[in-house]
Parts: sequence; C-alpha cells; structure tokens
Amino acid sequence: MKAIIFDVDGTLWNSTGQVAIAWTQAVKDHTQLNRIITSEDLVREFGKPMDQIVAALFPELTWQEQEQLSVHLFRYENSRVETAACEIYKGVPETIRELNKRFTLLIVSNCQGGYIEAFLKNTGLSEYFADHLCPDDTGKLKAENIRLIMERNQITEAVYVGDTQGDADACRKAGIPMIYVSYGFGEVEGDYVTIDSFDELLSLELI
Repeated sequence: MKAIIFDVDGTLWNSTGQVAIAWTQAVKDHTQLNRIITSEDLVREFGKPMDQIVAALFPELTWQEQEQLSVHLFRYENSRVETAACEIYKGVPETIRELNKRFTLLIVSNCQGGYIEAFLKNTGLSEYFADHLCPDDTGKLKAENIRLIMERNQITEAVYVGDTQGDADACRKAGIPMIYVSYGFGEVEGDYVTIDSFDELLSLELI
C-alpha cells in the first residue's frame, strides 16, 4: 500500500497568528509574566517537539513551571484553532481530496495531543485522512511515529511532505523520502524534491 504522510504547520496551514493569541491569553491567565507571544516567535520554533518550544519561549521559568504552563498553553491553543480563521494554504483542500483517490493519506506531527484533531475539524478534511500520530499518542517523536504509522496501516511505500530540517532529519531516520514545501516555515540542507505550491503534488510522480 502506498501513502503520503503530511506535516501540519507550515505544510497544510499556518495557525501561528491564532496560536499566538491563545498562548498570550494563557500566559496572562496563569502566570505573572508580562509577555505577548507573536506569530514570528512561533514560526521560528514550530516543527520542534513542544517541550523544546516552550523552553525556548519561556527560559525564565523552571522546567516544572514550563510543564505546568504547557497544560494551559495547549488547552487554549486546541480550543482556539478548532474554529478560528487559520490560514489554510492555497490548494490544500482540493489537492487532498484528489490525492485521497490514489493514496492513503496520513498525518505525523510533533504537536501536542488534540491539535491534529482540531486541524481536521477546522478544515473539514477528517474523512480524507486514514490515521494520524503525535508524541502524546506514543511517547515518541516524528521519525519513530512515521515508522509506527506505516506499520499499523500496513504501508509499504510512503513519502513525507514537510517544511523544516527537522522533517528532513526524521525522514532520513525513518528511511523514507521527503518532499520539501518551500512556502513553509523552514529550510532544509541537501537536495529534495521541492514544491512551491501545494497543488504541485498532483503533477509529481510521488511514489
């Protein structure tokens, strides 16, 4: 069976503006910090494991305080992005529906639990994805989750679509190729099949 595995942030949509609003409110409600989180702050960090993002944005807090704050950050975030006007990249809904006719579509992200579900509810694309995984589901990061989702869906061939060096590193560890989306949040080292818009996937020999 052949599959396409997708990253979410920077690949399928950009939720950073809405996440920034949610995180700023969570900080206001649950800490004494006078902090405003911006979209730019998040773009620099998205793609990393969530604990690393929180550590980078709140270095003045202890590890325990970061963990406690994370509970509120993620709860506010998931609740907001489920319905908020996030930026879905051009061509994503139409391309996903078309690719679903030929491939098993999956999502693997380093996000927190509940975020992929919020994305799917917001976009109305749930019916086109056969499965998804994040670290909260397995206790593992992206490379291992790629292997796990392939195993449990009996996938023999897959390609990953992502936008950061972390995605590229995970694909190398998982032993599958990556398609790099140039419009996303990051850059990658080395030569990768590259697309400048999401609908270009339809013209590629993917697997």
